[in-house]
Amino acid sequence: MAESPFDIPFDKLPNPRQVWLGKPGSYEEGLGKLAILTPEVVAKAAAGEIRCGRRVTMGWELTKLDYPNLNRQPCHHKIVPLLGGVAFDDVYTMNPQQSSQWDGLRHFSQTVPGQSERVFYGGTTVEEINDRQNDRIGLQHWAREGIAGRGVLIDYATWAEKKGIKYTTFSAHQVRFADILEIAKENNITFQKGDILFVRVGVTKEWDTSMTDGQKRAYSDNASPEHAGVEATTDILRWLWDTGFAAIASDAISWEVYPPQSPDIFLHEYVLAGWGMPIGELFDLEALARTCQELQRWSFFVTSVPLNMPGGVSSPPNMMAIF
Repeated sequence: MAESPFDIPFDKLPNPRQVWLGKPGSYEEGLGKLAILTPEVVAKAAAGEIRCGRRVTMGWELTKLDYPNLNRQPCHHKIVPLLGGVAFDDVYTMNPQQSSQWDGLRHFSQTVPGQSERVFYGGTTVEEINDRQNDRIGLQHWAREGIAGRGVLIDYATWAEKKGIKYTTFSAHQVRFADILEIAKENNITFQKGDILFVRVGVTKEWDTSMTDGQKRAYSDNASPEHAGVEATTDILRWLWDTGFAAIASDAISWEVYPPQSPDIFLHEYVLAGWGMPIGELFDLEALARTCQELQRWSFFVTSVPLNMPGGVSSPPNMMAIF
């Protein structure tokens, strides 16, 4: 049996920037690193993590960020009458990037040495994505069987508060690799292949509880915003790959610190365009963190069903943790 690319250590990958699976346009290609979530992995996670039945969802309100970032369109929700008011429907106009979302494989591209044009996962081109008759690497692949498995929370925000580390999440504050390992050690977290990693930085809490309208508007108007997040280093990349994570998510705006602190490493280029691994952003992790603290458990079963949109770029996560 041929060795799976997922079993090759990071330092032995022929090209760690491009671990592309499947033929162009195939389901295997569209699934990307979610292929690691086999029925056996999901069954093991469910059997080991669902114990008391407590449930927590992670979707922030669709109207957040209520001041748009990076010139994105805010969410609009209309309630419209049906049959003269006997019933009602609603109409959503939204950009999933404005609130809790999965970045799909069509969201971010990477540079290729010797080529002038950037490409997306599998070598998908800008022309293919602009062609609405072409749904290569679209969200429909993730929606077909959903995302489910063992979730693990690294609650950096609570840890930093205990350490007396003060920061605003609207800065280039970095969650260091060493911090993640220390938090995991303190909470006796043992990572497993197929885990979905959550990192709580504190963005949604700061936005909802301490920022004024003026501060939110100033952030929205800033042409060069800063976002706290996980540091972008080779050590982080090696750890994400070798640990075998199926997906990563956080309450941060870009998961990794933004703008990139190194000109050589932008995690989105590796994780999305290189590995086909979902990146979750702006997840509301507040209730999840409280539940983990109450139960003194930092792992749980998670399930997510992205929108079944052929050719879709991103999606609300529709994500739930079950303890």
